[in-house]
Amino acid sequence: METLLSSRDIMKLMPHRFPFLLVDKVVEREDGPDSKFRTGNKITALKNVTFNEPFFPGHFPEMPIMPGVLQIEALAQAACLAYLRKGDPEFDFFIAAVQEAKFRRPVVPGDQLMLHVEIVKDRGSMLQVNAEARVDGQTAAECMILAKVFPKTKRDQA
Repeated sequence: METLLSSRDIMKLMPHRFPFLLVDKVVEREDGPDSKFRTGNKITALKNVTFNEPFFPGHFPEMPIMPGVLQIEALAQAACLAYLRKGDPEFDFFIAAVQEAKFRRPVVPGDQLMLHVEIVKDRGSMLQVNAEARVDGQTAAECMILAKVFPKTKRDQA
């Protein structure tokens, strides 16, 4: 699997840090057909789930499972990376809504969570993103994410 963006590259692009940076690397990227919009931009990213994750001692000690909300957050971070293009001004990317979330199988230590996202609508400052997390080819989580994008200069107006 080729690495398009390493964890160090991702940390240059996103403000998240341990323990909340939930994307380890980007392995595939496809831009949409129209360079004016981001519709059709797709990304595949990877999150290695290890026993050292800070949430496992409390969720759950006898049966560690990655919380669904963190799976959604990992997908949202991958969506942010799908939004990015070279030369873009800095921006803030916020989850506005999560729709139709489904959790199909537990994610446990040792799993590799493959994050597949596609921007299906680009309305300027609002995006609609199809998102799916898979482990060994099986769907672990899926949802539709609505995201709001603000240029950094306008963040105080949010």
